[in-house]
Amino acid sequence: MTLNFSHALDQLNARYQALGKLSRLMVFSMAMLALAGVTTLALRPPPLTDLSDGHRLRKINFFPLWAQGDLVVLTRHAERCDHSTNPCLAQPDGITVKGSRVAEQLGRTFQALGLDQATIYNSPLRRTEQTAAFAFNRAPVAQDWLINCRKSMLDDVLKHKMDGYNLILVTHSECISEVEKSLNVRAPVTLDYGSSLIVSVNRKDHIATVLGYIDAQDWNTVLAKRP
Repeated sequence: MTLNFSHALDQLNARYQALGKLSRLMVFSMAMLALAGVTTLALRPPPLTDLSDGHRLRKINFFPLWAQGDLVVLTRHAERCDHSTNPCLAQPDGITVKGSRVAEQLGRTFQALGLDQATIYNSPLRRTEQTAAFAFNRAPVAQDWLINCRKSMLDDVLKHKMDGYNLILVTHSECISEVEKSLNVRAPVTLDYGSSLIVSVNRKDHIATVLGYIDAQDWNTVLAKRP
């Protein structure tokens, strides 16, 4: 069997040497292109995971991590008025009536998860302030870094994440994208209004890991998976 394999290699080598210089160069170039394609696929960031599936929630230990206060939830504001034909709640730079209802539902979800160990911030723009107010029924706590977030977003998130306290941030799609880029995650699409990026932060080394996302309408499904 070893002899047959060696003979086959000798035949392949002989055929390769029999090719002209130009043909050998073409074969080599094709092989290198194929290798580059495989390498690119291997290094490509993984897609963002939809965590509404119960198996995925268990796999990432979502509920134990929440109970320990080890999560960051970056929530996009509710539907903005100036980008919608739906009735505005009030000012045109705020959210819609529909958006306010989504925000209230989000708030009920977080209340069910428990907010005793949670810090909540929002950006200073009206649409995030209104989203936070409807969701958490409290005066919004505005932070400039939640709108001025280019390149520094992840650093600011880690700076404000306290051990043992979940960090809930009502922010904007571009700020959420900054975190995804910093953590080398490829999102399939921009997160919808009210959707959340879930990030865990290891207490020992303060390293952040993107766990996935949850759409606004899927939180009830998530709560139904609680042990």
